[in-house]
Amino acid sequence: MTVRVATPADEQVLRELWEELEAEVPALAEDAETWEQEWADVAADLAGRGAVHLAEDEQGVAGVVRASMRPGGVWYLALAHVRRRARRQGLLKELLQASLAEARERGATRVTLDVLASNEPALAVWRRLGFEPAAYHLGADLRQLYERVVRAPGETSGDVYVQSDDLPVIERAVARYVPRLGRSAGTEVSPPGSGWIRIHDELCSREPSLLRRLARELSDLTGAVVLSLGVEDGAVVRYILFDRGRLADEYASVPEYNGPLAPGDVVGLAANPTVVQRLTGADPERVRRVARTATSPDELPPAEELRAQLVEALGLPR
Repeated sequence: MTVRVATPADEQVLRELWEELEAEVPALAEDAETWEQEWADVAADLAGRGAVHLAEDEQGVAGVVRASMRPGGVWYLALAHVRRRARRQGLLKELLQASLAEARERGATRVTLDVLASNEPALAVWRRLGFEPAAYHLGADLRQLYERVVRAPGETSGDVYVQSDDLPVIERAVARYVPRLGRSAGTEVSPPGSGWIRIHDELCSREPSLLRRLARELSDLTGAVVLSLGVEDGAVVRYILFDRGRLADEYASVPEYNGPLAPGDVVGLAANPTVVQRLTGADPERVRRVARTATSPDELPPAEELRAQLVEALGLPR
């Protein structure tokens, strides 16, 4: 394996390496370029603004590192790519050694680079080498962002349902725990209905995080199945089901209403009808039909209507 400085005569192989990387890790829409645009930057680095190093093995060029000198003593790594056949052989480090030696000769004191958040293998490599986040390049879907910015906040409200007919026990548990959450204008514990006791607390009703805490604590204190169900911002219906203090299932009608989530988190906010049936006795097919998810509230029935449908599907008292 040898490492050498690239020249303008290497344009074709440099283009091949760049296209390989673009195919493997496509650039963001705002950063997409043609090869002609990329070549203008490459040519400038070949001409002395920076440096381009190639690694070669018995099959030809196997990798590239291109860097540019920027103001403030910054050596910017614009491109780093190793072909699949040559990975896990220390090739990137050899290329970096040559590039960093050039940086030291030019008086650079800091090295920077950009990497897509979705490119987890590359992130892991750079972190192992000592790179740390220095800034965040954030993006958002325009339609969803516009909706969040211009819409007027809707009403937030919710209730807690305890699977029990023992009203005195639940009243004592509520009286014991609610004062710990903050100053509330009032708490109503309704008589049992359909095997459930409904609790409406003024403070928890308008604070989803407190509603969740109340449900979890009541489940932990009583050992009962407890459900919190509410509407957030007049747009999102959410329920959280606890069994003996442990989270059993969670549903949100618009999982990414407050921002993008990892795919696994989005899936995790879909209702699990099997768990719901086991803990509440609800018909799983009916739960599946009612507890739908969407990317926007506009794709679902009005939030209060959807909550009412869930109350009925889960057999909760109104």
